[in-house]
Amino acid sequence: MAATERAALFTETACDHNNAKSAKARKAGCPKPKPGGTSGGCTFDGAMITLVPITDSAHLVHGPISCAGNSWDGRGSLSSGPTLFRHGFTTDMSENDVVLGGEQRLFDSICEVVERYAPPAVFVYSTCVTAMIGDDLGAVCAAAAEQTGVPVIPVEAPGFVGNKNLGNKIAGQTLLDHVIGTVEPGDVTDLDVNLIGEYNIAGELWDVVPLLTRLGIRVRSCISGDARYRDIAAAHRAKATMVVCSRALLGLARGLEERYGIPWFEGSFYGVSAMGDTLRGFARLLDDDELSRRTEELIAVEEAAVEAAIAPYRARLTGRKAVLYTGGVKSWSIVSALQDLGIEVVGSGITKSSDGDVDKIRELLGDAKMISEGSPRELLRVAEETGADILVAGGRNQYTALKGRLPFLDINQERHIPYAGYTGMVEFARRLDMAIASPVWEQVRRPAPWDLVGAH
Repeated sequence: MAATERAALFTETACDHNNAKSAKARKAGCPKPKPGGTSGGCTFDGAMITLVPITDSAHLVHGPISCAGNSWDGRGSLSSGPTLFRHGFTTDMSENDVVLGGEQRLFDSICEVVERYAPPAVFVYSTCVTAMIGDDLGAVCAAAAEQTGVPVIPVEAPGFVGNKNLGNKIAGQTLLDHVIGTVEPGDVTDLDVNLIGEYNIAGELWDVVPLLTRLGIRVRSCISGDARYRDIAAAHRAKATMVVCSRALLGLARGLEERYGIPWFEGSFYGVSAMGDTLRGFARLLDDDELSRRTEELIAVEEAAVEAAIAPYRARLTGRKAVLYTGGVKSWSIVSALQDLGIEVVGSGITKSSDGDVDKIRELLGDAKMISEGSPRELLRVAEETGADILVAGGRNQYTALKGRLPFLDINQERHIPYAGYTGMVEFARRLDMAIASPVWEQVRRPAPWDLVGAH
């Protein structure tokens, strides 16, 4: 990807937040990670976690083996079929390759992957090392594609370019430029839709698709949870697109609209009210009166069932307080689900959120504390100061909560419990109730027996 193309990613016309920036602020782009601190936050990582859930394709990292190892299994995306995406392919560059160049090694690696695994496509990822030594990723991928007869897609997102959000954007642009529109499906319907930014974490997609199917809506392409290469390549034949809680991929939705006339909207699958709004969003864009009628009927039935299921939990959870510390858009989309249960969110993390996300958080929470520094000390201080009953955060914060004798619920991308859709909402309520009501908290908060000696 040329520097001019990369710069264009910083001027996303579909992003309200970006449009409000000054020219100088847009030019500054995404903050670059500090050396040694890129794990989970560099451009390479962002591109990997966006594209690797394409389950039937091979994903080859061109760089030292540590780049592949450190990015491995960073997101709990599940597959209903192919498992090739679970294989970690790398060119495993050595010092000799750095000196002499790694293009031949890359070409040979692509050919070997195709010969041994026969994937429908190979995605090749550049890294800091291969970008700095000047390997021509595009030329090698083109030569390998001609040699093997298999699409070989260059993903030029070296880690030093910027943060994870930029990697998401580059991955989306890569699909738009090299994949989408290359396959013509023979089964197009008027109710085909795309999901963008849905990664099937813990199988959440499988709780949502049945609802859409009941409405007659078919997911033509999911980018990229439980995805197949040919389905993504045919995404240009969908009739509507939903951007699922991933503002970094707005450029992909906009590109589909500009190139193929596919309208789009932003939505969330977390929470009862948000789920209803999302289903109505599809009906609105697809502009089908019968679909709108079925949608309202389905929402009424599902919301009644969910209300009955979560009523016992809401009775115990109403008035409880939660500190929410997670990345990006989940900082506001999960707020809706918590509020549906009567839980007051007294603090929310904004470390990995865009300014637009922060604005949404403030709109939903008002005077709640915005947590910009997520050290264990700060999280526990906020929890104590606000009287929080639970910390809802990523798995790495679990031990912080346990040390602070505070109930904890894992909400991040490594989790194994799905919380999307109506069934996910019931599970979300059940897990919150279990965490807060556990008798262990009363026990661990008691003074130790030896502290009571001499107290009377």
